[in-house]
Amino acid sequence: MINGIDIDEIEFTIIDTETTGLDPQRGDRIIELAGLRFKGKEKLAVFNTLINPGRPVSEAAYLVNQISFSMLERAPRIEKVLPGFLSFIQGSCLCCYNAAFDLGFINQELKLSGYALPEDAVAIDLLEMAKRLLPGLERYALWFVAKKLGIDKGQSHRAFSDVELSFDVFQRLKDILKSKKLSDPAYIFALFGCNSSALKDMHKQKLARIQEAIDLGVNIKIQYLSSQGVEISLREVTPRQIKQQGRNFYLIGYCFLRKQERTFRVDSILQLEIMGKE
Repeated sequence: MINGIDIDEIEFTIIDTETTGLDPQRGDRIIELAGLRFKGKEKLAVFNTLINPGRPVSEAAYLVNQISFSMLERAPRIEKVLPGFLSFIQGSCLCCYNAAFDLGFINQELKLSGYALPEDAVAIDLLEMAKRLLPGLERYALWFVAKKLGIDKGQSHRAFSDVELSFDVFQRLKDILKSKKLSDPAYIFALFGCNSSALKDMHKQKLARIQEAIDLGVNIKIQYLSSQGVEISLREVTPRQIKQQGRNFYLIGYCFLRKQERTFRVDSILQLEIMGKE
């Protein structure tokens, strides 16, 4: 799917949700679902609908999105919406600004209705992309990142307007990736991808190869995306151990480039080669 394909040849779908509250595991539901399918800078199709959640909208949610239950009474229920949504996104790579939130709700709604995203579906987290490519910002709210990127649009906290703003942010972040020669889709999916069994398998294989090098007592060569300056560097490392902190894994080892022990985020290792192994 990825090899030999430029990032602008891949169809993406940016999606966004508005909800009755913040926790799908406690019964909060989607009340608005929107998507924008595109390739490169060309917008291909749109999806946008209100959804009757069958429960009240919390006061806190209403204060953010201004969607009242009276606006939703005649809207379709989620089980009527999901088949069309799944058809709309089919064959595309998903994008979300804060994927954990939107995909958390979408996956829960799919589960409740007897559906599921395809196992090989890949989603890109634009929030993670912004954090990695724009380090040191005071905050990473969508509107704030957009402003820092020179996008003169506000954020209305309605699903489709947020999708359009996310589209503009993605285009600017993609330009940064291209300027740093990081626009290979394999890099983008490895660095910012989520919600894919294929990506999880890739990560497990990377950890297994590091552990193999540790067990063999040999060095590895890595292509590494540095958080400082967001640049790629080639390193020879003597791996000492793998450490987990939260959801992230780290390689600790002696770096010949820096001539000292260093810590490397495993998901920032773009390529890895065990030295002396054919």
